[in-house]
Amino acid sequence: MTSASPSHASLRAQYRRFALRRLTLLVMLTMILLATWMLDIAAGPSELPLADIAQGLIQPRDMPPEQRVILWNLRLPYAVMAVLVGGALGLAGAEMQTVLNNPLASPFTLGLSAAASVGASIVVLSGWSLEAWNENLALTLGAFTMALLATLLILWLSWWRGASTETVVLFGIGLMFSFEALLWLLQYLADSNALQQIVFWSMGSLARATWSKVAILAAVLLACALWASANAWPLTTLRAGEEQARSMGIAVERLRLVTLVRISLLSATALSFVGTIGFVGLVGPHVARLLLGEDHRYYLPGSMLAGALMLSAASVLSKTLVNGVILPVGVITALVGVPLFMSLIAYGKRRHA
Repeated sequence: MTSASPSHASLRAQYRRFALRRLTLLVMLTMILLATWMLDIAAGPSELPLADIAQGLIQPRDMPPEQRVILWNLRLPYAVMAVLVGGALGLAGAEMQTVLNNPLASPFTLGLSAAASVGASIVVLSGWSLEAWNENLALTLGAFTMALLATLLILWLSWWRGASTETVVLFGIGLMFSFEALLWLLQYLADSNALQQIVFWSMGSLARATWSKVAILAAVLLACALWASANAWPLTTLRAGEEQARSMGIAVERLRLVTLVRISLLSATALSFVGTIGFVGLVGPHVARLLLGEDHRYYLPGSMLAGALMLSAASVLSKTLVNGVILPVGVITALVGVPLFMSLIAYGKRRHA
């Protein structure tokens, strides 16, 4: 008994250090994200000092009317949407990489982004409109529907005859190329005006952000994040292998299907508002895994924060790289995401060498 007690105390101390270190990293990511978010609000053609932004957030009535309109109607929805979309894609990518056991799995690489672009392009070519909340939500609904249909196809394959995770990933990559070919066909058939809208959508942009869209995405992200946190332990166990998860009483197939449903809701909602955003759902989870490890109690919120930080920083760059011009944020994530992902691969190889 006396020899066992110190070992138990030592294990408890090690676990406290483990938990404290990861909580500290999560707090640090949150603080960096808040700083980037403030920079995103301040950046733009009309400069707003950080002191004025802080005062405008606390006492908006004390701001000049023109600055209040810029802050509350333009900058804030734009910056908040960047955080929410990045968080949604980061969480979706983390769960997708876990249940498919593939480091390349993400909403972009499995064709959901391309599917959303096809749905939006069909709406543009048809000229369909749907007025709700003083907005035309036809483009959003078309993109959401097509992304959801693409995910249902992946879900059907994962259920049909118990397809392996490798088969699901390959099927998703095939879907991506198919939807991209269909997108090229729609662009070929479009007139100059429709072509401009389709190309702008496929580049990814936060310019369509409004408070109603922010509220919808925030509600979906909160619900999915709470839902995912309830499955943190089974997902962590799944990372150790399917056989070990089954031996601990986890229904692996059911867990995979439920998680893919949650991923589809997150990805389709986020992409339907902003268009094609690549690499956030791929790189964000890898950053979180390097910092926080595989424990999904910390890995999932870390992936959300890493994805939100990546897209928020890309939003800042999109406003500051070219003076007086706001570049499509999807272009920035691709330009930054490729070298960042290659750096993560090289770092991982060095660490395991």
